[in-house]
Amino acid sequence: MRNLKICIAYNGTAYHGWQRQNNNITVQQIIEECIGRITDSKVTVHGCSRTDAGVHAREFCFSFTTQSAVPCHGLMRAMNAMLPDDIAVLSCEEAPEDFHARFSAKGKEYVYLVNNAPQKDPFGYKLALFYPYKLDEKRLGKAAQLFVGTHDFAAFCKAEAKEHLATTVRTVWDMRVARSGDTVSFTVSGDGFLHNMVRIIVGTLIYINEGKRTEDDILRSLETGQRDIAGITIPPHGLYLNKVFYTERETKEHENT
Repeated sequence: MRNLKICIAYNGTAYHGWQRQNNNITVQQIIEECIGRITDSKVTVHGCSRTDAGVHAREFCFSFTTQSAVPCHGLMRAMNAMLPDDIAVLSCEEAPEDFHARFSAKGKEYVYLVNNAPQKDPFGYKLALFYPYKLDEKRLGKAAQLFVGTHDFAAFCKAEAKEHLATTVRTVWDMRVARSGDTVSFTVSGDGFLHNMVRIIVGTLIYINEGKRTEDDILRSLETGQRDIAGITIPPHGLYLNKVFYTERETKEHENT
């Protein structure tokens, strides 16, 4: 029995998230059906995360066990030939027997993209949030530092999701806000993320930009866990799972940025 680790990239526009569902098309379903056809077997893959509907991934890893003898390079080539154009296999490798794409992950990095142009983009409107009002990336970058560190992020989590969690404490290693032309990116890395956590963090920063929240509200929301003190949950289509970390070296590099 082989244990394989595969990394993919995908545009999540056409999918109802990663995790297989009964009544909606998901990335996991497409992947499992594709591998099943290649290996002539029923396959269950384990993803590194559960991205929501409309969320994208520049690097998403999954693992699965198989008795198939198809070599990694052959499996990768066959998958890329069979998968739809909005999903691409980036790498495929043999993994240790105890490797699990989710439980072996030591951290992740997400990026949220905002199109901060005065007019909308008819070609990339599902790849970034259109926000025509001027964003002060320097001020927001400074405010974003308040999220760095180990905190209880209960105020930055979807309410229903908290009921199934042992803890809402997470550690954010680094957060940056940067501008490139009309695109403003919010990049955050940490040891783990709650449901909607990044989207609420960015929504809170946008509310600060609009004068609807202050830096003190960030501190109060972290201290009290009250969801209404934080900002809105912004739409999913600007969010990208950018990187998954599996080694101590990678985590240390981001902890020290």
